[in-house]
Amino acid sequence: MQGNGQIIRVIIVSFLIALFLGPVVIPILKRLKVGQSIREEGPKSHYKKSGTPTMGGIIIILAVIISVFTSGYHTKEIWAVLFFMIAFGFIGFVDDYIKVVLKRNLGLKVYQKIIGQFIFAVMLAWYGSRYGVHGIKLVIPFANAFIDLGVLYIPFVLFVVVGTVNSVNLTDGLDGLNTGVTMIVMAAFSLIANSMVEVSPAFEGIAAISAAVAGACLGFLKHNANPAKVFMGDTGSMALGGAVSAVFVISGMVLLIPIIGGIYFVEALSVIIQVLHYKRTKKRVFKMAPLHHHFEMCGWKETKVVSLFWIVTVILAFIGIYSI
Repeated sequence: MQGNGQIIRVIIVSFLIALFLGPVVIPILKRLKVGQSIREEGPKSHYKKSGTPTMGGIIIILAVIISVFTSGYHTKEIWAVLFFMIAFGFIGFVDDYIKVVLKRNLGLKVYQKIIGQFIFAVMLAWYGSRYGVHGIKLVIPFANAFIDLGVLYIPFVLFVVVGTVNSVNLTDGLDGLNTGVTMIVMAAFSLIANSMVEVSPAFEGIAAISAAVAGACLGFLKHNANPAKVFMGDTGSMALGGAVSAVFVISGMVLLIPIIGGIYFVEALSVIIQVLHYKRTKKRVFKMAPLHHHFEMCGWKETKVVSLFWIVTVILAFIGIYSI
């Protein structure tokens, strides 16, 4: 790989593919009538979005696959991340298909999703323990040190992966929110991985696939920014969750997720707090969870909430970069 030049090329190719796939895929989704249904209990401003094509995550997945295949540079790390991105994306695709094609509003049952996520999370944890850059050791941010988890590695990583995939999924609730946040997260991680190629050649592949995902998100943002012409659906959010989890696990930097991916963490935490507090007191801490809906219910414009979350992610990304 030709260092920064190759990474820039991958980003550009992935971006252009996602950009130009939009006008091709979106009309197809419209013809298939795979429109998004809006929850009645959700913000009233979202009602106008009803019928907007969903399952647009296919655009992101295709852009990443094509950019990887045409990059001329293939490593086991790239194929591993690609596999888990597609694997988790498949769970989301099945869920979307049941909801919007078969018209069963609830989609996959919760236990069915968890079983699918659990299977792929175990596979990812096992892969990380055997073929990850640092094996069962995790990088400790800010400390320039490692922690050896031993037999606790697989259960810990399993918990983190399932939590991350669902947290990324929860972040997909406003036009361009998840797309922009994940673009920033993966771009930052690509920079981190590229700066560590001297530590291990494995980081070359990790940097490239992270760049591909960032580029695909940037291209998809053209179609997904407010007002969105297409939603990524669970197909996209699950796939992005799988990609994010895979690059952090394989690189041994799982402990960076709450830093660079802080928005994911806060979104999931807001839901957990809301549910637990309501069960105990029958009162809500937030006007609506996840957190982005709380701000909406407080009167914030959707674009303002999205911009704030993007800015916070940029700040967290810089913190994460300087923590390694």
